[in-house]
Amino acid sequence: MKILILCTGNSCRSQMAHGFLQSFDPNITVCSAGTQASGKVNPKAVEVMAEAGVDISRHTSDPVDKYLNDAWDYVITVCGGASETCPMFTGKVRHRLHIGFEDPSEAVGTDEFVMSEFRRVRDEISVAFRKFYDEEIKPSVIN
Repeated sequence: MKILILCTGNSCRSQMAHGFLQSFDPNITVCSAGTQASGKVNPKAVEVMAEAGVDISRHTSDPVDKYLNDAWDYVITVCGGASETCPMFTGKVRHRLHIGFEDPSEAVGTDEFVMSEFRRVRDEISVAFRKFYDEEIKPSVIN
């Protein structure tokens, strides 16, 4: 089972989704990428994921081009607001899904508020990807 999580910058939401999915089942292949990869994972994303017991500190922010020649069971976009453009993936894909989230890296305010936004989005990603894993992935890898 191969899953690719796509976002624009590949620094936050896609990294969190990647981390959660991989933590649910280390036997599936999960990668993440961005159409405009930032080149680094957001340190706040790393911090809030560590709070949830998931280490994404060694993840890299990769351009989507790196994965275009691979075949994927699922490609999932996680961009959120109407102002964002979700990336298109032109590679070989069995299932395309969109599970959108707001970008916590755009939060403005006190440090406490910004971190609360990272935690809120992290928790939304955890719930949505646990449901996706339980309903879509787990039944197919057990059979």
